[in-house]
Parts: sequence; C-alpha cells; structure tokens
Amino acid sequence: MNLFDMSLDKTPANYVSLSPVTFLKRAADVYPHKIACVHGEQRISWSETYQRCVKLASALAEKGVGKGDTVSAMLPNIPAMFELHFAVPMLGAVLHTINTRLDPASVAFQLDHAESKAVFLDSEFATIMATALKETQVSPFVVDVEDALFSGTNPQGEIEYESFIETGDAAYSWSLPDDEWQAITLNYTSGTTGNPKGVVYHHRGAYLNAVSNVITWDMGHHPTYLWTLPMFHCNGWCFPWSIAASVGTNICLRSVLPKTIFKLIKSEKVDHFCGAPTVLTMLINTPSRHKEGIEQSVKVMVAGAAPPAAVIQSMEEMGFSVTHVYGLTETYGPCTVCAWHEEWDELSLDEQSSLRARQGVRSAMLEDLMVADPETLVPMPKDGVSMGEVFMRGNNVMKGYLKNPSATEASFEGGWFHSGDLAVWHEDGYIDIKDRSKDRRPFSEF
Repeated sequence: MNLFDMSLDKTPANYVSLSPVTFLKRAADVYPHKIACVHGEQRISWSETYQRCVKLASALAEKGVGKGDTVSAMLPNIPAMFELHFAVPMLGAVLHTINTRLDPASVAFQLDHAESKAVFLDSEFATIMATALKETQVSPFVVDVEDALFSGTNPQGEIEYESFIETGDAAYSWSLPDDEWQAITLNYTSGTTGNPKGVVYHHRGAYLNAVSNVITWDMGHHPTYLWTLPMFHCNGWCFPWSIAASVGTNICLRSVLPKTIFKLIKSEKVDHFCGAPTVLTMLINTPSRHKEGIEQSVKVMVAGAAPPAAVIQSMEEMGFSVTHVYGLTETYGPCTVCAWHEEWDELSLDEQSSLRARQGVRSAMLEDLMVADPETLVPMPKDGVSMGEVFMRGNNVMKGYLKNPSATEASFEGGWFHSGDLAVWHEDGYIDIKDRSKDRRPFSEF
C-alpha cells in the first residue's frame, strides 16, 4: 500500500465535491450588499439572489423535483435565468436551457428527450412553447416568468415566477452533490440535419470551467459583465458561475441591440462582454454618436469561426480589448484561448489582428489539446500547413451524450474528445481552425 495513503482518507473536513453553487453562497456571505443583477430598474444584491435561489429550490422540491430530474427554461437573459443556474443544482436536479430561436417541433423533441418535469417560460416564447407542449409525451409543471421590460402576456403556466418563489422556504436546507461527477446541466447540439444530441455537463466541469474563465480572461474582482451572449448557449459559456466566483455584477439584456449595448456600457460601467463576430460587426457599424463617452477599459471575448482580422482591428481601434477563444457545446463553451504575448505589442495592428484571429492554445483548465490525424490520432507537424482534427481532453469535456452511448463512445475513442473541427498547428503551438468535418452549426452562430 502507498505510504501516503495509509490512514489518510477523504473526510468532510478535507474533501468536498466541487460545485459552482458554492460560489453563490460565498458571494452572499462575503459581499451580501454588492449588486449581483441589474435589469432595468431592478438592483438585486448577492444576499437577495442567494435567498431567492434557496426559496426557488424549495418551491421546486415541493413540486416533487429532485436529484436527476430535468428542469427546462426558455428564457432570455434576465435574472430568473441566472437564478435557475443555482437553484436547480441545489436540488441535485439538471437545468436544461432551451435555445429561444427553436421551432415548436424542436422544443417538443428536447422536452421529451430530457423528460422535463418543470418548465420556466418567458411570455415572449409562450406561443412556441404552447404548440410544443401539445406534441410532447411529458406534461411538465409550467411556471410563467413575467418580465417588466417585456409587455407581452400570454400565460401558459400554473403560477407566475415571483409567486412561485414566495411558496418556497427561505430556511430550506440544500446540499452539494454526493459526487461532483453528478449531472448539473443539459445542453443540446445544433446540427443541421437529424435530431440534436443532449450534452450532459457535471458539477466538477462547470466549477472548473467557471474558474477557467476568470483566470483566462484575467477578470479580477467584481467585474461588470453585460449579457450579450445567450445564457441558453452552453450555460452562457459557464459565465453565470464565473460572475458568482468573482462576485461581479450581471447586467441583463433581453435582446442584442447595439444602441442599448453602448448605452449600458456607459451607464453601468460594463467592463466585460462576450459575443460572436456578427455582434462585433453590429457594434462597429453603429453610428459614432452612440459610441462616445466610454471611459473605462472594456474587454471583449469573441468565439467561433475566426473573426476577420479587420473586425478585431476595428474593435481595438474603438478602444476595446479583444480576446479570441474557441470551444464546443461538448467542452462547456470556450476551452482554448488566443493567449497574448507581450512581444506581440511591438507588431503592427494588422499583424496583431492576424495573431488574435487564431483559436490559440488550451485554457487554464483544459488538460491537453492537439491537432492530429483523425484515424490514427498521430499528432500533425506544427508547420501551419498540415491539416488534422482538433482533439481535447480534460475535466471540462462533457460527461457524454444523453441516451446515446454509441455517440458518446465514438466521441471519446482513443482517450480524446473528437471535436470534428479541422485545423492546422502553428510552430508556436497555436491552433488555427480551417474547416468542419462534423454536421453541426458553427459555434459562433449563438
């Protein structure tokens, strides 16, 4: 027996399952009065957020939701969506966030495949959900979420969100998962043909990827984060948990409207936001009068198919600092980053933009990354020319595909996750995506 294992066992004192839910409890304990969420005139503190999540978990438990059950949400980026990222895992249940752009048939498929027991629904998407529920085998409990910033009313549920929270017990005793491998969320892929696959995340991966975001982006303490990225997509790349970990402030945003984005950046002193190249292009093309008056440094994270170097350069010229990342639904969102080197500061803007357009190297919590032959898994030479498939391994790779063991096994063949993306490997170890071999939509479209 190993000398250092003798009588040195895991105990409650020295081993606790990793779960991003703990970030919320710490934020509420340490910075109770700091603002967690801003939505219109709403200002919700971290202590209030924690209490709301506890009561929401309690209310769900009273409805029979428990460990391993699925809770679905079809919501925009509003406080309720943020709160569900903590309340549902408090029960050991699994949060399923639905792409708000889907048609009723796609929504119905996901609800049945996930065996949803409860659905949280914004009135903007009520008609789609009503049609979907007529086609499902499941009959979930539906909670309507009424948003003061949206005038539509078309109730489909048994109770409204705020009233539902009030049925919960503020003293409810929630617990961390027995095993950090336990499922925390369910996200569906978006292939162009056939049914999507349900990607299962676990508490450990969500915890680590949330921390990875903070480290990789150098977010520091108390960032102010604008929700331009949908929380339904890869759980907002794990940023709901990252903002709790860094005790930042969430600036909610129902729709990606350029003038509103610039207005909030100025009024709320936003210093971080994420988006696809299309979002950056929208901001670049916004009339200059709306861009004036930004005094703080603003960091932008862009993901997906390489944004044109001109887009990155234009954002930099506007005063934004752009970080390019890459990932898939199966990797909790971004898992590589185009990490910057000080010596690149001496290069021309054109050269800098070209370097920033690469997908980069593995982020802080990804254990390994390579470009290799898809059949043999032999690494390709780092010559910037030889094409191979991108492979990853680490704790921020999905648990697997729900009810699809064959697809799970194939994606993990050889001890690596097969991304299906084709890339070259540069001499400095940075990957550069060139094509896609799998039938799926680009990561950047979300």
